[in-house]
Amino acid sequence: MSTIRMFINGQALSGGSLHHALDGGTLLGAALTAPRYRFFSVRDEFPGLHPVTEGGVAVLGELYEVSYELLRESLLPQEPAELELGVIEMGDGTGSLAMRMRAEALGRDDVVDISDAGGWLAHLAAR
Repeated sequence: MSTIRMFINGQALSGGSLHHALDGGTLLGAALTAPRYRFFSVRDEFPGLHPVTEGGVAVLGELYEVSYELLRESLLPQEPAELELGVIEMGDGTGSLAMRMRAEALGRDDVVDISDAGGWLAHLAAR
């Protein structure tokens, strides 16, 4: 069975409300993206990464090895419409799949830049 790497940075993190969507995946460990992203909270329900050409930060999350079936059947159906699947750069220069913020969602009133919060869990804890 073929597997891919998936960077997780929101509710599917260990202990999160959507973590069950990764059942059958293998946690590779904590990971940081390259410092090429801004990190946003949508209604304080979920976060989203968005690539930028300047002013980016490294975003903390977890890296998983998952099957295409798990991605297709379990994880992607639970993702909100404001996010889309894309390829990101990790801190070590490798690539990974991740959910990214759709550009058209960035200007909405319910979207807040939390890039300096230290990750999704730190943002939730500070609320």
